[in-house]
Amino acid sequence: MNKILITLLSVAFLNACAPKDSGFTFVVENDLDMDRAFETVELTNAFLKVDNLNNYGIQDFETKEILVTQGVDTDKDQYADVLLFQPKIDANSKRKFELIEIHHSKRPKSKSVCFSRFVPERMDDYAWENDKVAFRVFGPKAQKLAEENQEGGTLSSGVDAWLKRVERPIINKWYRKELNTEGSYHEDDGEGLDNFHVGPSRGVGGLAVKRDSTYHFSKNFTNWKHIASGPIRTSFYLEYENWDAKGVLIKESKIISLDKGSNLSKYEVSLDGAEYIAAGITLHEKDGVVNGNKAQGWLSYWQPHGDSALGMAIVAPTSVFKDMESYETDQTDLSNAYAHLQMENGKVIYYAGFGWKKSGQFQSQKEWEDYLSQFALKLSNPLIVH
Repeated sequence: MNKILITLLSVAFLNACAPKDSGFTFVVENDLDMDRAFETVELTNAFLKVDNLNNYGIQDFETKEILVTQGVDTDKDQYADVLLFQPKIDANSKRKFELIEIHHSKRPKSKSVCFSRFVPERMDDYAWENDKVAFRVFGPKAQKLAEENQEGGTLSSGVDAWLKRVERPIINKWYRKELNTEGSYHEDDGEGLDNFHVGPSRGVGGLAVKRDSTYHFSKNFTNWKHIASGPIRTSFYLEYENWDAKGVLIKESKIISLDKGSNLSKYEVSLDGAEYIAAGITLHEKDGVVNGNKAQGWLSYWQPHGDSALGMAIVAPTSVFKDMESYETDQTDLSNAYAHLQMENGKVIYYAGFGWKKSGQFQSQKEWEDYLSQFALKLSNPLIVH
């Protein structure tokens, strides 16, 4: 009797955990002459006609393969209202998918490689990463120390690059190494290192406002809010104290996100006080090559870096990418290459990131710029969801 009861309970549990077809199907179409992967499709609860997406997933309609998904709770009500996934779509083709109800035990195993967090143990950094790259920015405590000429301070709204060469997460490990051991994240133990200098430069993607012939920018971020981390995307919100651009008050905030497989973070900027912004990349010792393609919407700087080389870039939709400039000065850390972008209703979106030769991803300036051209092409021709 007990064995029969256990068997019945097991069957009931398996049936309860088994994926259930919701009846909702959709098609993802690729109209480019290239295969597509590591591009994130965002499905809202309104599109999927489901209020709470916590217990839902995506299944290939033909193969019945259950795909890795990530639910995002954008309004912080404990219920996912956006579902993310990264389909593989052949050139000039389409694939059909279906929304399924699925128990967490039946979801495909996936590593949370897209990660971000506030770092109070090292002043007040905010750091983020995926399987390709890592970054950080600096908070108000670091600013206060710098303004008081105390050790350890950093006054900058530029974006720091952490040059990783492994696909696994490194942020927590590197901070522990720096703060709790005799080692340092400034030394490469096989995973990469932080040997990227930011200073007051724009680093990799910091923004500025140009007034007359001078670039103006904010100080460190003042507030932050973590939005999501997971197998497909990490995202967070940053806010800045209002700042002056030659007599004009600028109000700035942004949402930064980074998806799996991408070398470029996405910046969704909200800004009052200017019709144009300049997204910048530092020129460091001015010994590299500035290049760009206005028609495609990208700006690049390829430079020698230590015993290797480094490519940095800004990419933006061609509708907002208006011009570019290599701004060089004798003032320390203020030489930057800028992409001039037009605001639309107080908002603008651009992408910024890097490729490190030593990571094995890009071996030449040409490979890096080919990647930017493809990224820009996909940005102009997103996957189509029916």
